[in-house]
Amino acid sequence: MLESGSQTRQSSSHSGPQASLWSSGFSTKLEAVTPFLGKYRPFVGRCCQTCTPKSWESFFHRSLMDLGFCNVILVKEENTRFRGWLVRRLCCFLWSLEQRIPTCRDAPKKILESTGVQSLLSGRAPGGAGEGRPPALVKKEVRRILGYIQAPPRPFLLRLFSWALLRFLSRLFLNVQLHKGQMKMVHKAAEAGSPLILLSTHKSLLDGILLPFVLLSQGLGVLRVAWDPRACSPALRALLRNLGGLFLPTEAHLSPDSSEGVLGRAVVHAAMEQLLVSGQPLLIFLEEAPGAPGPRLSALGQAWLGLVVQAVQAGVVPDVTLVPVAIAYDVVPDAPYDMHHASAPLGLWTGALAVLQRLRSCWSGSHKACVRVHLAQPFSLQEYTTNARSCWGDRQTLEHLLQPIVLGQCAIVPDTEKEQEWTPVTGLLLALGEEDQLLVRRLSRHVLNASVASSAVMSTAIMATLLLIKHRKGVALSKLLVDFSWLTEEMLLRGFDVGFSGQLRSLVQHTLSLLRAHVVLLQVHQGDLVVVPRLGPGLVHLARLSAELLPAFLSEAVGACAVRGLLVGRVPPEGPWELHGVELLSQRELYHHVLLLLHLLPRDLLLLQPCQSSYCYCQEVLDRLIQCGLLVAEETPSSRPACDTGRQRLSAKLLWKLSGDFSDSESDSDDFEEAQGRCFRLGEQSCCPDFFIFLCRLLRPQLKAFAQAAAFLRQGQLPDTESGYAEQLLEFLQTRAQEEGLYEYADPNLAISAVWTFRDLGVLQQTPSPAGPQLTLSPVFASQDSQDKLEQFIQQFVCS
Repeated sequence: MLESGSQTRQSSSHSGPQASLWSSGFSTKLEAVTPFLGKYRPFVGRCCQTCTPKSWESFFHRSLMDLGFCNVILVKEENTRFRGWLVRRLCCFLWSLEQRIPTCRDAPKKILESTGVQSLLSGRAPGGAGEGRPPALVKKEVRRILGYIQAPPRPFLLRLFSWALLRFLSRLFLNVQLHKGQMKMVHKAAEAGSPLILLSTHKSLLDGILLPFVLLSQGLGVLRVAWDPRACSPALRALLRNLGGLFLPTEAHLSPDSSEGVLGRAVVHAAMEQLLVSGQPLLIFLEEAPGAPGPRLSALGQAWLGLVVQAVQAGVVPDVTLVPVAIAYDVVPDAPYDMHHASAPLGLWTGALAVLQRLRSCWSGSHKACVRVHLAQPFSLQEYTTNARSCWGDRQTLEHLLQPIVLGQCAIVPDTEKEQEWTPVTGLLLALGEEDQLLVRRLSRHVLNASVASSAVMSTAIMATLLLIKHRKGVALSKLLVDFSWLTEEMLLRGFDVGFSGQLRSLVQHTLSLLRAHVVLLQVHQGDLVVVPRLGPGLVHLARLSAELLPAFLSEAVGACAVRGLLVGRVPPEGPWELHGVELLSQRELYHHVLLLLHLLPRDLLLLQPCQSSYCYCQEVLDRLIQCGLLVAEETPSSRPACDTGRQRLSAKLLWKLSGDFSDSESDSDDFEEAQGRCFRLGEQSCCPDFFIFLCRLLRPQLKAFAQAAAFLRQGQLPDTESGYAEQLLEFLQTRAQEEGLYEYADPNLAISAVWTFRDLGVLQQTPSPAGPQLTLSPVFASQDSQDKLEQFIQQFVCS
């Protein structure tokens, strides 16, 4: 998949001593090491067997796993119906002409004839004609709103744009890989007759153009994309509408009482109903746009998903098929500027200039990156809605769950779901009932979990993790090759796929070339190369890349930090490994500290499945630590050996219960009591002795930012707005990062996450004021003693 051999030969042709230094360490002829070729590669993306068991069986067959990958941007003579030497030169243009693009010119007419819009035009519904507005004026307003939402796709413009985009992508990326088995699952779901709703992650501004191109090339037709209108200028919105884009009007977010809001939501509902009835696939981004500070889950994406759920519940279509989608880049294409800090949205000419700049950089000899598009197993919305409601349990705020434990007033952690919603609720979701709002939020979190789990880890994420966590002071190239191979196999063992293959030495060279701006290569007298990460704010970029690897090790990382919280009061943190291995860790204590971390860490970071209870996740963390060798079961003299399975009398108490059965009145605390006598010792991996420290450091940026935020309470200027206090905290984090040399936690997103977590915890509280809501310090944490307890509580999990 990674054709880096040609890249290696090209890179060695650069002139200058620096280019020769980059190529000198790779020129030695050694035996080719292929640690992952020929080994089992997992087929990722299966849907949840608890919530959608029928879909889990229907849209999958084991033969799909062996179909392999295809390069979407590699168009040859075989991809067209023609043959000949002229076809080989015009194959891209002929390919774009052969794409199937259905026309839907009568869509605006059908929307105007829908029941909801006709009720407004006739005055039968509130907010329509007859309330001081003539029907002609209301009809004109409906047409204006409808023209803002969508336009009929223009086949000629789509073909021309597809041809130009194919040429651009072939020069921007080395390849765009797509698994044929995943594509066949989507085709099988489309043949079933239900409309396809693709729910995707959001890594780059290019996603909304790349994904429709990929699906159009695979025969799925024109993909309608729900864009953010705030990110585009009017000229760019007009172009995207003609290419199949959808935009939510501002009237849809108005209050339910206003006539403009009623009219806007009616038109939006009618447009969604017509889209579902016509069977056109729809792409919704569940994550906020890249670089946007704030919650991870998109409020706009939840609004569009709420429209789909509401249409299915109203019986507009019997069912829809949801497809989790993820896209992974070696290096995310840079935006022309940070649109979230700019005074104007992205314009058409600004985007064209950015395209020309990218082409110029490609022609200048810069290394091309690779892209992987992932389509997870489709599942039925009706099936999920029916089964997911049975998994709902009690919910408590973070203040009730964690504040008494932080202050030492309580020692028992409630095994209850945390109520933490950072994504604001828009006007479209407010029109739904409270139970349906909860359904949409849980569904979006569930699908985003599936998308992240199916996304492959790229080589740059593995390299950034190694340089940031294991080899911060530098590493020899020979050692880096061994560690790269080790971490790749650890990813595959955990059921996560990787977005690369090939010879190890060429692969590492290609990866280091992509990270050239953030690493330094030093040549030693023995002939080997030493790779050193550049110190400074560039480490924040490596930290963001390494965050892509966190989902694969999240359970082990939470468990390792929980174990560190247990050991911090018993042995010195910097003590030798032998001292840590002497201590006995009870399963009850492990559960306790894992629950503490689950409540402390944001839900946007953990992305736990809503159908999974906290106790089940604690058991999963424990199982993962045992499987990787970090925990070794220790049998106490008074307990029965674990291998003794003979002559056990049947107990009157039921020792098992159905998975996901929350109707039992008994709490899962009984399982904690049974596990009280089980003890473990800290083990060690033979292939990686410092694996425990490696896991702890994966969560260090988030936990370190929280600990610094607790220390900042003594000098923060309050009252202040949320954004103002977050800026104060960010300046403090940047100052402390320069003093300590740990730049990875000086991130705006981590600062906002810390402020919101402290608000939910009851450390900060919002008070109304004429200028808007203001943050003030809670009276509970106004004393120095309470602030010290908070800092000590967080600091116990931080790996120094």
